[in-house]
Amino acid sequence: MKASIFSKYLPLQLSFLVFSMLLNCMGIIILKYSGTQISYRGLGFLEFFKDIPIAIMSMAAVSFINKKGTKKSLITALTAVLLCCLLLPCLEGFWFFRLWFVVIGVSFAIAKIAIFAIIRNNSSDEKCLTIVMNRVEASFVIGVFCVNMGFGWLLSSMYSEFWKYGFWIIGLISLCTILLLRKQNYMEIPAEKIHILHSARQIFSLRNSIFFLIIFFLVFMEQGFNSWLPTFYRNNLKVNSFYSLQSTAFLALFSFLGRYLTSRLIVHFQWKKYLFFCLAALLFIMMAAQLLMADVSRYLNLLMIIFPLLGLFLSPLYPLYNSKFLATTGKEKVNFFVSVIVVFSSLGSSFGSLAMSYIFHYSADTYFIIFSLLPLIMIILLTLFFTKLTSITS
Repeated sequence: MKASIFSKYLPLQLSFLVFSMLLNCMGIIILKYSGTQISYRGLGFLEFFKDIPIAIMSMAAVSFINKKGTKKSLITALTAVLLCCLLLPCLEGFWFFRLWFVVIGVSFAIAKIAIFAIIRNNSSDEKCLTIVMNRVEASFVIGVFCVNMGFGWLLSSMYSEFWKYGFWIIGLISLCTILLLRKQNYMEIPAEKIHILHSARQIFSLRNSIFFLIIFFLVFMEQGFNSWLPTFYRNNLKVNSFYSLQSTAFLALFSFLGRYLTSRLIVHFQWKKYLFFCLAALLFIMMAAQLLMADVSRYLNLLMIIFPLLGLFLSPLYPLYNSKFLATTGKEKVNFFVSVIVVFSSLGSSFGSLAMSYIFHYSADTYFIIFSLLPLIMIILLTLFFTKLTSITS
């Protein structure tokens, strides 16, 4: 990227970094509060407090963004995040996490729609859209790495009782992002008003419905790994909390590499071939991991590496699917369709974490990989139909 383009998209990357760290701190909260009076099911339901508001408010967020503009809406969302980060260490009790996640969830709904609209409106073609989407999304997974490494160190240090103050650093990044955004000029395209009841047949056409289901199952699977992999490491690989959190940190690091490499390689490969290569690699690695789990003590070191390796092939999928879908969507309709994507993403995240919470609650976590394979198989089957319909309509 040229320097001007880098500076143009840097605030968007930082925005995704901030929201990633906040939305993916569930693994830390689960580790901190599991074993207390709060059950695994109670922790699993905590995910709903960030994801359900995202789903409910995404449609209202479209109207808000259409009136206020994409850049101003993103600044508003980051301001709300800044206030949340400042308040969290000052308030005691688990109850505040519920309210905190509601505000973060609503802010993310606004931010994601605004960011996707900015990328779509300022990209010249599909290749450019895919490259920028992967690089901005790469910041999201780097946020997972940063939050787990940072809090992993904090929780294992003598300052562990002050772990909530780590969120002040995230608040500082939010403030810097707001200042950078104020200097940017992004193309604003008037959004078309879409009435979901009148246009339901077009919105939920067969191709679109299959795409939304793919997004649901993809986020369902991703959330299972992001939120519950540290607890799986602690319960089944018998490693301490620090190394448990590093599992998600290195999953995020490999995810960053996957998205960054995709942004460089996608110009040399066909979208369809690259997509199926990632899906096949995921299937192979997960099946190999399940076989290795038969003798944990013997293959412990290999298992600690193989799970983070999943990120290399899992992370490119979300931006690959989204860039293909948005490239065939009119710019005036982007805000609305991104809001629908946000709805299915948030539902996938909620039900993914809730499903895993029941698996751990009933001590079935030894089958963690098998349960994670189910949504992957659904994604592969749905993708066969999606790619066929996309080639027909494109």
